[in-house]
Amino acid sequence: MNITLNNRPESFDQESLSITEILKLKKFSFKLMVIKINGKLVRKPDYESSFVKDGDDLQIIHMISGG
Repeated sequence: MNITLNNRPESFDQESLSITEILKLKKFSFKLMVIKINGKLVRKPDYESSFVKDGDDLQIIHMISGG
């Protein structure tokens, strides 16, 4: 599967992966994230059931707070 992850081409051996699987594969463990598949927001409770397929555009945005 070939996707665009954060505006960069990325390849995986599987035909589709859940958001949770991608986060584990990429070792993303940020506490605050915004995730979009093809511009559509994915809520945290839906990470297991939301799948990324060939050609999808995935955005994983790490939110940083500060003062």
